[in-house]
Amino acid sequence: MILPPFELHSPRSIEETVELLGRYRNDCDLLAGGSDLLPNYKQRLNPKPHVISLEHVSELRTISPTRIGAMARLADLARDSGLRATLPVIADTAAQIASPLIIEQATIGGNVMLDTRCFYFNQSLFWRDSKGYCLKADGDVCLVVPQKEICYATNSSDLAPVLMTLDASLVLVGPDGERTVPIRDFYRHDGIARFARRPDEILTFIEIPEAAREFRSAYRKLRIRDSIEFPAMGAAIALRLSEKTGDIAELHITVGAVDTTPRSFEELTESFVGRRLDEVTITEISSAVMSRIKPYNNVPLTPSYRKQMVGVYLKRMLGELAELTPVGA
Repeated sequence: MILPPFELHSPRSIEETVELLGRYRNDCDLLAGGSDLLPNYKQRLNPKPHVISLEHVSELRTISPTRIGAMARLADLARDSGLRATLPVIADTAAQIASPLIIEQATIGGNVMLDTRCFYFNQSLFWRDSKGYCLKADGDVCLVVPQKEICYATNSSDLAPVLMTLDASLVLVGPDGERTVPIRDFYRHDGIARFARRPDEILTFIEIPEAAREFRSAYRKLRIRDSIEFPAMGAAIALRLSEKTGDIAELHITVGAVDTTPRSFEELTESFVGRRLDEVTITEISSAVMSRIKPYNNVPLTPSYRKQMVGVYLKRMLGELAELTPVGA
């Protein structure tokens, strides 16, 4: 398909980008790798008259264990020796997001700010016209949960659940300066107004606390084709065991691709602090999280299957992190 017409802007700095965002506001999109935005444009999904490319904003390509630029390519994250040594879960997750060609193009900022997905949205203009348009594009009603206030498209980011378990923060820059938002507070329960980002702000960096290196971390995603698919469910865990007792000292679990936002379970996991991470506790944790999940019927694989696989994946990962089962078993 052919892209719709738009004016392309190529700023060379964060300041120039912010100036363009202030000028065009809701009439523009930011282009990072383009692996999500450009296919949407080809399907005529909410194209804007102005597109601001970040390709030449070189300061956004930083990669370190504590600070990652929004324009860092996923392939560079996967290959980075510093991340592999200190935060391998980020490198491993980046490597499995999509095909080799896509991860060479896509960026961490684009994945964190991935557009929400839905059966009724990610379709051709011809298909959507035959079905009737949805609230997220050209219509006035959500076709997943019929009403006219909230879009129930699903957040399918792979890196967001991982970064949430690591207690990362996002640095946003706008005309009023820089502000830092914990990633756990960044997502909104609406597939349209999905971020706590203002129209004139740009995501510049992802900051990760040094304490994240103390975690045993893992991410596993459910999808039909391992080489290319968005997750139908993705689960991330960050675990720290007490050096003295071996009991759970800290546990964070986030599940993605089942709701409009990645779902964290802080109150639940806190209740297991001090427990021995044995098979009984692992079963209780995985079952408790699974019972609180209610996937929407708007991405591949049925809600009931995705719900069951939350428990299966968490049980497997917790066993691996507790070194009770072989990795990959």
